[in-house]
Parts: sequence; structure tokens; C-alpha cells
Amino acid sequence: MSDPSAPPVTYEVADGVGTVTFARPDGMNSLTLATKVALRDALHAAAADSEVRCVVLTGTGRAFCVGQDLKEHVAELTGEQTSLGDTVVEHYNPTVTAIATMPKPVIAAVNGVAAGAGASLAFASDFRIVRRSAGFNLAFAGIALSCDTGASWTLPRLVGHGKATELLMQPRTIPADEAYALGLATQVVDDEDFETVVAALARSLADGPTLALASIKRALAFSATNDLPSALEHEAQKMALTGASADHLVAVQAFLAKEKPTFTGR
Repeated sequence: MSDPSAPPVTYEVADGVGTVTFARPDGMNSLTLATKVALRDALHAAAADSEVRCVVLTGTGRAFCVGQDLKEHVAELTGEQTSLGDTVVEHYNPTVTAIATMPKPVIAAVNGVAAGAGASLAFASDFRIVRRSAGFNLAFAGIALSCDTGASWTLPRLVGHGKATELLMQPRTIPADEAYALGLATQVVDDEDFETVVAALARSLADGPTLALASIKRALAFSATNDLPSALEHEAQKMALTGASADHLVAVQAFLAKEKPTFTGR
């Protein structure tokens, strides 16, 4: 039994890696109001911290995150608050925006089931490392809701419009191996190797050329909603930025010297 006074989300920084962890295992890491506020604030803190060069989002217990806490929500429905609109605007939207626009890579370490908004948060991340016993469920229609937390934007870009329509309108649990085949998972890892693989990827990204990785992330997002001439202009801007960076000079010098570069992220 978890401590009810413990924070619902923890945020820790070590050696350039910021780890944001859902910490309500007894509630399958469902999103209460307190959890949504803590998650949003932790991700904003990670985005703003120049010492953090990679972010890991993960859960505790059997779930990554199963989305909106329905016990809390049903109490709201029977009271004066009958709309999810406020929490979408105040919590879900800024949270997924922080993940998608963060100037550093985000790894969703999917340790267990990711459902509803929990799945959407993983889809917005740059990498999705999925434990073989885990899975995804776009559960919104099952409780007569539309989709949120960016699922209408991220999901079609991962699996295509037709498959996204199917998964949203006919929700079911998608096992890890099928998720990989569909493009929802970057990598599926045996349960006993999960933490080691996540740590190795986080280390690799945190040691990488952060400005270049952030620029690639931004270029991909920009090109998704702009035409080719605009994307080419944007690429030129990012190449000018990264070409003048300290990391680029270090990388070129190391290449010529046949050495491994040490990046500072600048």
C-alpha cells in the first residue's frame, strides 16, 4: 500500500537525466487532479533546466499510466463540474505540449499498461521503450469520450489515419509486440532487461549533442505542418544554428583525430 501523503509524481535529476515518475501504483498511476498538476509542473521544470539533457517519463507498479482517474471524475460528474474541458486546457494540453516541444529528447519508459491520456503521453515522446508485458489502449471511446492529450495529432503520424481511426473508435489493448509492428513502440524489451535498456538509451542521449538533437526534433515537428519550401528554409536556419555550436566544432575535430567527441550540449 502506497503512502497517501507521498507525492503522486516524482522528479529526480542525475547526471543530465531528468526522470519523471508516476508514483500512484495502487491507483494504476491514474490521473487525479494532484497528479496532473504535479506531472505538468515536473515536465515544465525538466524543460527549463539546462542541466537536464534527456528526460525519462515512466511509472511504478503494473501501469505506466491509465489516464483520467475515473473515481475522482465520477464525483465531479455528480456535482457541479460536468465538463472535462477545463482539465484538458489546464493540465493535459500544457503537459503534452511540454513533451512535444521540449528542447531535449524524451523517453517514455512504458513499464506497464498505458491507456487513454497515458498512451497519448507516450505517443508524444520521442522514444517509446516498452516492456514486453506492457501494452497500449486508446480507451476514450470505451467511456464515451473523444480523444485528448494530442492523440488526434500523434497517433495518425505514427500509424496512419486509417489505423488511428480503428484504434480510437474500437479500443482494445495492443500488446507490446503488436505495438512495435504498428510503429507505436520504438523498442520492445524483455521485462528483466527493461531498466538496463532505458538507462543505456538515456545515457546515450544525455551525452549527445543536445542542441543538434533539439533542432532535429523541432525540424521534424515543423515539417509535419508546413510545405517543402518552408521546411527547407527552416532546415537552413537549424543548420546555421548547429553549425556554429561548440559541439559541432568538437565533433569535427574528434572525427579528424579519430577520437570520440565529448559533447557539452551547446
